[in-house]
Amino acid sequence: MEAVARAAHAGQTDKAGRPYAEHLRAVAEGVRRRGGDDDQIAAAWLHDAVEDDALSERRLREAALSRRTKDIVLALTKRPGEPAEAYAARILATPGARLVKEADLAHNADPARLAVLDEATRTRLTEKYARMRALLGQAGPDV
Repeated sequence: MEAVARAAHAGQTDKAGRPYAEHLRAVAEGVRRRGGDDDQIAAAWLHDAVEDDALSERRLREAALSRRTKDIVLALTKRPGEPAEAYAARILATPGARLVKEADLAHNADPARLAVLDEATRTRLTEKYARMRALLGQAGPDV
């Protein structure tokens, strides 16, 4: 799954200008550390692929992945204009998705990662991540 994710996100960078694959690797490792299974780890590698247009939903559905992995990836795919409450509800309703989102939030909210961003972006993202944590019933940072 790592190779597919790296190929899908080739050339992409995160908000700090780092290769996007670094984020994917960190989320997959976070899922593993939290006791995630193979389906969740595979979903972690692909969690942003459809949302970022790196992989079409059709290609995901046709991929040689478990149904559970596909369901988790689709649950984690935020839709344009979708309220955060609806997004969080879908994650909570999809078995295995919350753990992957928690690992994603933990890496996104890592103070070292946020420190390289300008103050306005850092503040906006910190508030966004805290709100999603609250909607998912997660108390606070868990890096």
